[in-house]
Amino acid sequence: MNIGMIPAKHAALRPRSEAIIDVPNQRRITFGELDERVRRAANGLRGGLSMDQGDRVAVLSKNSIEYQELYFAAGRAGLIAQPLNWRLGPKELAKIISDASPKALVVSDELAKEAAELQGLVDVPTWLQYGPGGDGSYEDLLGGASDAEPQWSAHIGNDDPFFILYTGGTTGESKGALHSHKSVYMGMLNQTVAERVVSTDVYMLTGQMYHIPVVLSMNYLAHGCPLVLMNFEAKLALELIQEEKVSAFLGITTMLNWMMAVESFGSYDLSSLRNIQYGGGPMPATIVKAALDSFPCTLIQGYGQTEGTTMTFLSQEDHLDAVRGVNAQRLRSCGREGFVTSVQVVDPDGRPVPQDGTTTGEIIVRSEANMLGYWGRPDLTAQTLRDGWMWTGDVATWDEDRYVFIVDRAKDMIISGGENIYSVQVEEAIARHPAVLETAVIGVPDDEWGETVKAFVVLKPGTTATEQEIIDTARQHLASYQKPRSVEFLDSLPKAPTGKILKRELRQPYWVDRDRNV
Repeated sequence: MNIGMIPAKHAALRPRSEAIIDVPNQRRITFGELDERVRRAANGLRGGLSMDQGDRVAVLSKNSIEYQELYFAAGRAGLIAQPLNWRLGPKELAKIISDASPKALVVSDELAKEAAELQGLVDVPTWLQYGPGGDGSYEDLLGGASDAEPQWSAHIGNDDPFFILYTGGTTGESKGALHSHKSVYMGMLNQTVAERVVSTDVYMLTGQMYHIPVVLSMNYLAHGCPLVLMNFEAKLALELIQEEKVSAFLGITTMLNWMMAVESFGSYDLSSLRNIQYGGGPMPATIVKAALDSFPCTLIQGYGQTEGTTMTFLSQEDHLDAVRGVNAQRLRSCGREGFVTSVQVVDPDGRPVPQDGTTTGEIIVRSEANMLGYWGRPDLTAQTLRDGWMWTGDVATWDEDRYVFIVDRAKDMIISGGENIYSVQVEEAIARHPAVLETAVIGVPDDEWGETVKAFVVLKPGTTATEQEIIDTARQHLASYQKPRSVEFLDSLPKAPTGKILKRELRQPYWVDRDRNV
């Protein structure tokens, strides 16, 4: 399987059908046009720039047609795509670029200023630009390249490296997770079964292509479905669902809240929607019910990591049953293992813990959708991949039906007065307050107890709440030692590209010059 061949299949089957609707750049492209550009890009990069198999090509851009075609072109030519997070500062970007030492870096015109600053920090042989405000070098490369099928494509695929995705850094410095054509394909297969993808779908990509959601965009394209690109904004998302007849998209709880809060939400025609997947953690039951009441479709939750693409799913039926009161506790779960994945919850020695819904352990995953390893870090790879299992660092319980309930990241657990406090449980309790949009709980240093619980809260637009009200809400559903001792209200929470909250950024000011590893 060569992921780069995806456009070729549908260029043969439906050459004049739309492949990508690039909303930010007001462009549309058919499968026939996309495949020709992919072939030219592959020939230009590998032949024109004399790159060798396994060389890296980095991309610094927001979502665009060119971004997607570069993934396919890299796969077609036997190169390794290295997407870059444009939200990072120059020094952090320079570290990531230097980590994989790409032979070429392709940048969109809107990030040309950032690219110019980077050129003084890193050594990359070839820089290319695209976009109406760029220097035209990328289009020149394509224009001077052959549109014949690249000679390398027939010999590339399966276990050959395809891309390096950098972790969101929720617990520390970003690491490059190296994936193969096969691991991406298996992640796509997991998604196909869980989302029940059909060829008549229209998929809207709300995430950014520098991270794991790009696997979802490639999966829908693999089914011949049009892909709608956007940079998320709630009102625009509703408009695009209506105009482009979008049937599926991936969001996080906050996105759905923002969409439902748009003025005149009820006036939008959302009848094309078939399924919404959400990630980044369980969705509070009140929001699940509101979403099922507001959107004319099913919900599914996906749990995955950069290292493991897709791992478990809470199904459409699980959501529908829960709001009817059948196994309602499963809304706190991330579901059960995916189609091509095996999941266990184990003790430190790798032995499965009892399936009693109480005993905690670490989630481990066996799957061909797992990464090959961390780029250039055999030490970290050996710690994470052991005897065919990937150790996730997520602490969980599981029940007799193998539903997995994440209680915390190992580094997020709070120890106060010798008691283990799982931040997820505290966050679930706080989320019961009707004014809470989202919340994050951390441990802060305390001379008497070691750590105490601090909550950060973002309120829904147009609502109010006091610190005491938040604490009282939590106290109603928790043991006394688990409740937050302090609450800080914020306009927004820091997030990784995956939508996961960056608790290390919240912790860092409190643990400067102290022993805790933030």
